[in-house]
Amino acid sequence: MNADKPLRVLVAGLGNMGRSHALAYHNNPGFEIVSLVNRSDVPLPAELGGYEIRRSFEDALRDLQPDVASINTYSDSHADYAVMALETGCHVFVEKPLATTVADAERVVAAAKANGRKLAIGYILRHHPSWMRLIEEARKLGGPYVFRMNLNQQSSGSTWQTHKALMQTTSPIVDCGVHYLDVMCQITDAKPVEVRGMGLRLTDEIDPSMYNYGHLQVLFDDGSVGWYEAGWGPMMSETAFFVKDVISPQGCVSIVMNEGATKSDDVDAHTKTNMIRVHSAATGADGKFASPDQELSMTDEPGHQELCDREQAFLLKAVRENLDLNRHMDDAVKSLRVCLAADESVRSGRAVTL
Repeated sequence: MNADKPLRVLVAGLGNMGRSHALAYHNNPGFEIVSLVNRSDVPLPAELGGYEIRRSFEDALRDLQPDVASINTYSDSHADYAVMALETGCHVFVEKPLATTVADAERVVAAAKANGRKLAIGYILRHHPSWMRLIEEARKLGGPYVFRMNLNQQSSGSTWQTHKALMQTTSPIVDCGVHYLDVMCQITDAKPVEVRGMGLRLTDEIDPSMYNYGHLQVLFDDGSVGWYEAGWGPMMSETAFFVKDVISPQGCVSIVMNEGATKSDDVDAHTKTNMIRVHSAATGADGKFASPDQELSMTDEPGHQELCDREQAFLLKAVRENLDLNRHMDDAVKSLRVCLAADESVRSGRAVTL
């Protein structure tokens, strides 16, 4: 492949993330958008107004033969679309979660390896300097760890409509949880061994088999434990909706947000950190703390669109420089396995051994 020639990309799905990724391709000279795919007409930014919009991903893939397929559709189509694209010779970017079952996720990874193509999964926090710093500081402390994390969203209007559409196939603790389980697994090198989950359907606006509030607990083989909580809807509280806290015997690292100035359904609030606080448990001869907490300012950090730009720059680099993405792919399957086990636990009422 000519290193100077832009990668021709087909973008499927024009929801919030699909539009952001399409803008990233539009603004990156390393890519050339050959078409957009969406089942219906949706409002688009002016920059995307000149591109053809097709209805069928399969037809567009066959007719246009792109170098890259960017899959930002609902979760239940991710695996089939990704495998289809990989088998036609495309590199693939797919939004999280990679699939709706572990078997499907493994099928996508196997297709990438069998066809010698790059598969990048939309784990946006892996490209965020503040989250990278959080992981670095937590690893310095050493385990075992307690992970305390949540992201609740008090949604209404169009945001609630989006959440209800997502819940046709995926619960909140799976859709968002894969990010934070991935963070936990990056901090501890231990293996997750058991998952417990609970959930509740708080509205008649979703299917009786779905729940819009969920909570999972995960146990690791080094003794580390963690929980993640996610709830969506107009009934959700905005009290302590954003908790990102890692504790070890040596101290803790926390993301500190000004919740009073931030709405829980603001997409930028899901990645912005404001400040990282590092606390040491060490005490002096008088029994008091030996040093004050460190407060690491995270001003001027990238916003949501800039993070999407970074994700696609990573994909471009992976293709151009033939980066080894085996760990990247395997980690995506691992975090999904934990979240799907939590979903199974919610439905069965029993803990799930991994």
